Amino acid sequence: MVAVAILAAGKGTRMKSRLPKVLHPLGGRSLLEHVLGCASALAPTRQLVIVGYASDVVKEALASNPDLEFVEQTEQLGTGHAVQQVMPYLQEFDGDLLVLNGDVPLLRPETLQALLKTHQSHRNAATILTAQLAEPKGYGRVFCDASNLVTQIIEDRDCSPAQRQNRRVNAGIYCFRWSELARVLPKLQSDNDQQEFYLTDVVKFMEPVMAVDVEDYQEILGINDRKQLSTAYAILQTRIKDQWMAAGVTLIDPDTTTIEDTVQIEPDVIIEPETHLRGQTTIATGSRIGPGSLIENSQIGANVTLMYSVVTDSVVQDNARIGPFAHLRGHVEVGQGCRIGNFVELKNSTLGVRTNVAHLSYLGDTTTGTQVNVGAGTITANYDGVQKHRTVIGDRTKTGSNSVLVAPITVGSEVTIAAGSTITEDVPDESLVIARSRQVVKPGWKLRQNPL
Repeated sequence: MVAVAILAAGKGTRMKSRLPKVLHPLGGRSLLEHVLGCASALAPTRQLVIVGYASDVVKEALASNPDLEFVEQTEQLGTGHAVQQVMPYLQEFDGDLLVLNGDVPLLRPETLQALLKTHQSHRNAATILTAQLAEPKGYGRVFCDASNLVTQIIEDRDCSPAQRQNRRVNAGIYCFRWSELARVLPKLQSDNDQQEFYLTDVVKFMEPVMAVDVEDYQEILGINDRKQLSTAYAILQTRIKDQWMAAGVTLIDPDTTTIEDTVQIEPDVIIEPETHLRGQTTIATGSRIGPGSLIENSQIGANVTLMYSVVTDSVVQDNARIGPFAHLRGHVEVGQGCRIGNFVELKNSTLGVRTNVAHLSYLGDTTTGTQVNVGAGTITANYDGVQKHRTVIGDRTKTGSNSVLVAPITVGSEVTIAAGSTITEDVPDESLVIARSRQVVKPGWKLRQNPL
C-alpha cells in the first residue's frame, strides 16, 4: 500500500499574492493539481493534503476530488512538523508514505514510479529523490557512499567550502516505510537557526536510506516567486509541444504557440503561429487552427479551418470554416460544413448543417435549421432589457442584409427576409417577408440654408 502526503500549508510570501502559492495556475491547472495528477499515477490508497494558510480556499479549490483527506497544520514549523500532523490519520496504516511538495509541479509520474520501485526493491526505510546540479547553491547537499546509501544531509548554509563542492542536492521528495517514520518523527528537534523541525533529520534515526537521482533536474524545480512560475511554464510548454509534434501534430512556430496539458489533439492537425489552446479542448484530425486564434474548453471536429478567431465553450463540427475574426462563446454548436465568416459573433446558438453566416452578424440565443443563409449585418435582438429570448430559423431560410429579428420569434423554413427588415412577428414557411418603410423620394428638395 502507498499513501501520499502533499505539503501545501505555506503562504508563499514571495508570490506577493493573497492566493495561496499552491493554487497559482500553471498552464490550466494549479501547482497543487499538477502534483496531485502526478501522484495519481501511482494509484495511492490514501491521499493527504497538509494545509495551513487559507486552508478553506485550498479545500474549496479541490472540492471536486472527494478522495482527498485534508490535514491541518495550524502553525508552519517546518517540513518535519508538517508530516507529524499526519500521524493521527495513519495510525492503522501499514505501507509506504510518499511525501511531495505542493509547489513542485514538474515531476513526472515515471520519476515517482522509479523512486517507489527502488524503495521497495531495496527494502529501504527511506528513499530520497536527489539531483545532480551544475549550480547547487541554495540546496541542501546529500552525501552518499558508493552504493548510494545516504550518510549525511547538510543544509547549504551549514556546509563547509569543501562540502559545497558536492553537486548532489535534496529534491525534497521522499518515500518512507511508514512504520519506521512514525517511530522516529517524535524524535525531531527544532534546535537550528530557523527553530523548525526538518524532515531531513529523520535520516539520522533510519537505516537504510538511499538516494535516487532524477534524470532531468528540471523536474524538481520549486516555485517561490513569479519568475520561477514563468520558468516552470516555459518548461511545461516545451514538454507539451514536443509531445504533440512527436505524435504527428504540426506546429508551424512553437515559440509563439501555447497548449495547456489538458488539451487533446489528433494527428495531422496543423497549428499556425500565435495560437493558444486551453482547458478541455479537443481538435480532430485534419484541422488547421490559426494563425492568431484562441480556443478554450471547446471541441473542434475534423477538417475544420479556423483563423484569427476566438472560440470558448463551444462545439464546431467537421468541415466547418471559421473566421477570420469570428467569436463563438457561451455554448455554441456549429454544424457540419458551416461557414462562419468575418466579424461574426455567435452566443448560445446552434447552427444546422451547411448554414452560412458570412459576415458582420450577431446571433444570440438562436437555433437555425440546415442550409440557412444569414445575410450580412443580420442581428438577433435577443435581450429586452430584462430577459433573454430565443430566435428559431427554419431550414433553407435566407435573411437579407441588415435584418433584425426581434426575439422571441420563429421564422419558418424556406423564408426570404427582405434586406433592411425588422421582424417582430412569427413568419410561416415558404414566405417572403418585408418589414421596412416604403422609400420616399422628393425631387428638387434641398436643405434650407440659414440666413447670415
